[in-house]
Amino acid sequence: MNLHDWIDELCDALDIEAEADEGLLGDLATITVENVHPAAGLVTSFLLGFAAGEQGADPDAVERLAAKAQALAEAWDRPAGAAADEDDVDFEELADADYADEDSLV
Repeated sequence: MNLHDWIDELCDALDIEAEADEGLLGDLATITVENVHPAAGLVTSFLLGFAAGEQGADPDAVERLAAKAQALAEAWDRPAGAAADEDDVDFEELADADYADEDSLV
């Protein structure tokens, strides 16, 4: 199975009608991983999709949103590991968060 097939199957599983530009997402993920943090590609892709959904973005608007994210990543001047470890979000903390309680998410 290739990536395009995966995207089609995932959209079916999530019951959404969506198109994904694999090249755009891959390039954006690579740039954010290289310039921001190893997990930045995942987070950036999620937030780009969230923003596109919230705005009802067409493909051209998604490209504009991705360009904004890419510009931010390319200008990022805080290399991964520069912040103290306690400032980073721990994935285990996210798993334990009570998503119904907004205070547990801050």
